[in-house]
Amino acid sequence: QDDPRLTQGNEVRTFEQEWSDWLGVKYSVFVNSGSSANLLSLAAIKQLYGGGEIIVPTLTWVSDIASVLQCGFDPVFVDIDQHTLGMDVDEVLAKITPNTRAVFLTHILGYNALNQKLLDGLKARKIPLIEDVCESHGATFKGQKVGTFGEMSNFSFYYAHHMSTIEGGMVCTNDPKIYETVRMLRSHGMIREALSDEVKEGYKDKHPDLNPDFIFAFPSYNVRSTELNAVLGRSQLKRLDANNEIRRENLKLFLDNLDPEKYFTEFATEGSSNYAFTLVIREPNGVLYENVVDALHSHNVEFRRGTSGGGNQLRQPYIKPYVGEEAYKNFPKVDHIHFYGFYIGNYPDLEQSKITQLCDILNALPSR
Repeated sequence: QDDPRLTQGNEVRTFEQEWSDWLGVKYSVFVNSGSSANLLSLAAIKQLYGGGEIIVPTLTWVSDIASVLQCGFDPVFVDIDQHTLGMDVDEVLAKITPNTRAVFLTHILGYNALNQKLLDGLKARKIPLIEDVCESHGATFKGQKVGTFGEMSNFSFYYAHHMSTIEGGMVCTNDPKIYETVRMLRSHGMIREALSDEVKEGYKDKHPDLNPDFIFAFPSYNVRSTELNAVLGRSQLKRLDANNEIRRENLKLFLDNLDPEKYFTEFATEGSSNYAFTLVIREPNGVLYENVVDALHSHNVEFRRGTSGGGNQLRQPYIKPYVGEEAYKNFPKVDHIHFYGFYIGNYPDLEQSKITQLCDILNALPSR
């Protein structure tokens, strides 16, 4: 009997197929994290389209911006749309130049960040869209799952997200050329990782001096995941839709019961799939902020300030060598989220009475 293959075998392939079927794409590539999915997507853009600028959000997880920098692109930032926490679409379209290689959009904390104006504008200008869906499994735009609109999309299966493989991520696409490129990038750039005989034979013919099992097409990475992680993913996927339905109900209950005088409640919830309650103080108010923090701490409610990814990325030390110390001042909407936005966990077995109780506590807080 053969020893069991514990990395990138049948379970990984089956999980990739089941995920593709669930999402509605042709191809998926399972990797060891959502951050690695980000990195491979940008590396694929670099291989296929060359260097240049990538338009990126100011509110996102660090790995989106880090992958842009690591692949040698110049990040071009845009402010948020406060209703989706995603990118301001008009600003995205205004910042496209002949040097733009892609728009890297994040669907924040379960909200859909797409609209038709953006999709039409990018299509007219032939600009690829990469969707980061790491926080938004199952969210939809016009009834179609996000992650199916761009040339590529990225998902994370980190343990805090909608479903977990403990660590893990997925790159999804309908483009066979991108698919083969990402498959090779995942595993050292080896051509034997490609499924296309045409791709493999092309490299073999061009490089007769090399052992065909060890031809490395790109300077690449090893970001494979394992059979064990894939087994977890296949199991979790079965419960994803039902769990998301509960999360949607929970979010609606939370926003419906918050005081709209104190807190921003006009989020674009249609098609959302939130694993977090977004709590944003409506106006800059230091007193209310301190009272919210104290109340959450005293009731043992875990939260994150700045909502997604530590708030305004332009305030983070890693980006300042690239954009300067004061670039954040040009993006006031995300800066409000940075100081007055929070998120709180939303999970399927959360009792609804606790949600309304939390709203009552928050609504009763003095703001002066």
